[in-house]
Amino acid sequence: MLGFVVRRLSKSHNWIDKLIYICIPAHNEEQTIGLLLWKVRSLMSEFGRDYEILVFNDNSTDRTGAVLEKYRSKLPLRVLRKDEPVGKSVALELLLREAVASTKYPKRDSAITLQADFSENPEAIVALARALEGGSDVVVGSIVASNVKPFFLGKASRFLAEILLGKAYHEAPVSDPFSGLRAYRLIVLKKAFDASKKRSLVASKGWLANLELLRALVPYARKISEISVESSYRSMSRPIKFSPIGTFRGILRVRQEVVWEN
Repeated sequence: MLGFVVRRLSKSHNWIDKLIYICIPAHNEEQTIGLLLWKVRSLMSEFGRDYEILVFNDNSTDRTGAVLEKYRSKLPLRVLRKDEPVGKSVALELLLREAVASTKYPKRDSAITLQADFSENPEAIVALARALEGGSDVVVGSIVASNVKPFFLGKASRFLAEILLGKAYHEAPVSDPFSGLRAYRLIVLKKAFDASKKRSLVASKGWLANLELLRALVPYARKISEISVESSYRSMSRPIKFSPIGTFRGILRVRQEVVWEN
């Protein structure tokens, strides 16, 4: 697949273009993953930046693997997987670690994280990338509108988390530290991974993991910014998984551990 990832020499500056790794965890996403990949291709072709798509196929039992295989010959796509299921949070960290391991230019290259089910708007990719080019090291896409029930359920859960987390939430460098729609300069991730000594940066599942990951990166980021993103949620037949007891325990643990550094 290396033939797809071509770095061009700039005519005006004679330096190597930035490469964007688009990281997508996927589990049983046959209904949306193909359309999402084609949407990303369209956006990036118009944007004019070099990119590679990294998808972690987390032991899907539907046709997700077959769909991904179909697109491997048409896109700059690399598919990762393990023999056992790992969960979305672990899959996301593995994708980010792969991006860091793959880059030769961590100060220039970046990673953008995106869900496979269209619960996050892929059109935000361009705005996130431009914010990095404007000088940010981490950019969070905050979803500001939606007219579907799952969105409001998520907001209610986050509202509860805000109350329980207290200071750990209200001193966050962005208004929505739970959002997983983000862009990262790879040097920031590399420094955090190096400091972790191969230990995972996150212990939580779901949106709490996004808070933990942001906390881990704060010491290494010169500038963290936030952009507003319209939701593009598409109702799926898959049920929403939510564990009240597990979430409550996770919130209490994170409340003790998260400390924001200025």
